[in-house]
Amino acid sequence: MTLTTAMKFFLGGAPAGPAGTGKTETVKDLAKNLAIRCVVTNCGETMTKNNLANIFGGLASAGFWGCFDEFNRINEEVLSVAATQISEIQEALKKNKDVINFDGMRCQLKNTVALFITMNPTYIGRTELPDNVKALFRPMTMIVPDIDLICEIKLMSEGFKDAKGLASKMARLYKLCDEKLSKQKHYDFGLRTLKAALVMAGELKRDDGKRDEFGIIMKALRDMNTPRFTFEDEELFYSLIEGLFANVDISRTDFPPIKDTIIQCFQKQEFRNLDFCEAESNHLVTKCIHLYETMYTRHTTMVVGPTSAGKTTVLETLKTAKTEDGIKTRIWRINPKDRPIVEVYGWANPDTGDWVDGLLSKIYRQCNDIRIKVKNEEKWILFDGDVDAKWIEDMNSVMDDSKLLTLSGSDRIALLNHCKLILEVYDLSYASKATISRCGVVYLDNALLGYKPY
Repeated sequence: MTLTTAMKFFLGGAPAGPAGTGKTETVKDLAKNLAIRCVVTNCGETMTKNNLANIFGGLASAGFWGCFDEFNRINEEVLSVAATQISEIQEALKKNKDVINFDGMRCQLKNTVALFITMNPTYIGRTELPDNVKALFRPMTMIVPDIDLICEIKLMSEGFKDAKGLASKMARLYKLCDEKLSKQKHYDFGLRTLKAALVMAGELKRDDGKRDEFGIIMKALRDMNTPRFTFEDEELFYSLIEGLFANVDISRTDFPPIKDTIIQCFQKQEFRNLDFCEAESNHLVTKCIHLYETMYTRHTTMVVGPTSAGKTTVLETLKTAKTEDGIKTRIWRINPKDRPIVEVYGWANPDTGDWVDGLLSKIYRQCNDIRIKVKNEEKWILFDGDVDAKWIEDMNSVMDDSKLLTLSGSDRIALLNHCKLILEVYDLSYASKATISRCGVVYLDNALLGYKPY
């Protein structure tokens, strides 16, 4: 109602609120209900007034909706120019014009066009919107969604009979985890994490329909959340699950078939003589399985842990195990912090206006080139370096369900199913909740390895 009323007065809509409250989804869903295409653009510091002019001009002539994610990440001087460009379109809509002279270009104007901006107000790397931009959009605050209701509807749509009872247990568990477990930067018990667990529960339900529904939900919650916990929190989490799912066996017996291959890969490497690697319940073997399962349900995974906790070992071992199991796996390793951001994503030549691909966008295109795709192949783009809001936020649209890399040169490249994004990082002190909530997290704790690796 708020957004459609804003449009009636020829204004844009500006939903604002914390991560995972449904800002972008609300705009996309409204567009879907009105049968209008909504183009989501991920905004960043690399955006220039020319990039924005191209996007605005294209939306105006096609009559599409534009949703600009994290609009307050654009530099302040560019925002001021953007205000003039947006007001030109809005004034032309008020006067019911069919053609406008826009930024030196003459272009058609369809009256279905509308512009929306979404914002996470309090995170690092955000600027305050200038007043001339604020005046063009109707502000709208998003509140924390009703978790119980979302769980119930999602479970019902996945085919669970006792959706109401199971939904209340899931919501209760996530609330307890938030309150009782230690406060780690890589923990997230928001809507996106919950949704991933619900999707996994639906897949388990379809694979084994005869199994008890409480057992399925317990397995989904255990397998989705355990990888991100520290050693102390893992035990506490199991006790919380035991309290909620009484008389359900929470011990793990059903490991994926790749477990045997992973153990063989460890035995072939130099650490075969160490006691800690010969046990099947070994910490690193378990973490390899956690990584395998997390990558199965999420297309972006963060491998987090202190130095010498075994992050690279786990990644390389899983890659070898997958290759031995017939899925050829290749890794592109990038350090995103060893060059300026424009050299990672690409830039527009200031003289000719031609787009020049950066390191990531070039690799991204190579991975996605289906002409060179081999059957049963996986490609991993691995970011090995510190995560901070400066560069990682430009990846938000890739980490979302849309899986689109939106470059400032107006290119939109989809991440195909055989490609995965992985971040290997020491800690997430400088990452925002918006990023952490979009990824699966596997935490490696070097407390369990002790002194033997040295």
